[in-house]
Amino acid sequence: MKVLLSIAIWIEISFLTILVFIVDLFLTIVLLPFDKKRRIVHNQSFWWADFIIRLNPYWRVEVKGIENIDHRKTYVITANHQSLADIIIMYKSRMQFKWVAKESLFRIPFIGWCLSLGKHIQLTRGKYTSIKRTYRQAAAWLNKGISVAFFPEGTRSHTGKMGKFQNGAFKLAIKEKFPVLPVAINGTRNAIPKGRWIFRKKAFGTIEFLPAVETKDLLPGDFGRLRDTVYSKIQNAVGDCLYPQVIQ
Repeated sequence: MKVLLSIAIWIEISFLTILVFIVDLFLTIVLLPFDKKRRIVHNQSFWWADFIIRLNPYWRVEVKGIENIDHRKTYVITANHQSLADIIIMYKSRMQFKWVAKESLFRIPFIGWCLSLGKHIQLTRGKYTSIKRTYRQAAAWLNKGISVAFFPEGTRSHTGKMGKFQNGAFKLAIKEKFPVLPVAINGTRNAIPKGRWIFRKKAFGTIEFLPAVETKDLLPGDFGRLRDTVYSKIQNAVGDCLYPQVIQ
């Protein structure tokens, strides 16, 4: 039964992803002169994420702190990272934002093509020129009124503990004078089976949007203090260790 149900879930995810790509491509072509920021294209990810979550009987997601999002403001969004499912549940924010995502994700059929159509930001790790280009693009989007989303750990947590935050997002927030919106994600480590395709356990995930941290009075040298402040807020929200919340 679990094998058959898992097959059905992956077929559903594949179908929805192909469908959202087709919709994104159509809207990109039709609205090219009118939607240069790809706002309408981005909005299609909301129903895509909602259907994936609702149609997966192994997933339950709780959203907290929506009241801390001011949709009139632009943020540098920083979230801890446990699973690929984090990308899906981030769309529960209903925010306009651009991901800063590793370049390899853009090569994945349909998912990567959607990222390209949405004008999200590619990052090639270890290449200084790519890092500089990434942050120029991120700054440009912020100044156009579009938030930018980072996983400052740089990769998913494999140990159950939050990894060290990298500095880039916090330097950017201070330099461009935009507030940081911390996002605490918990319980998603088992949402997508690691190393196998069969869903075996029900995972209860939470995503909590914490109060924004202002940067307008911070100096460039304060990035370390800002980074540590945001890290502490997220860690306090999820607990000292990010143990997966699993419903047997």
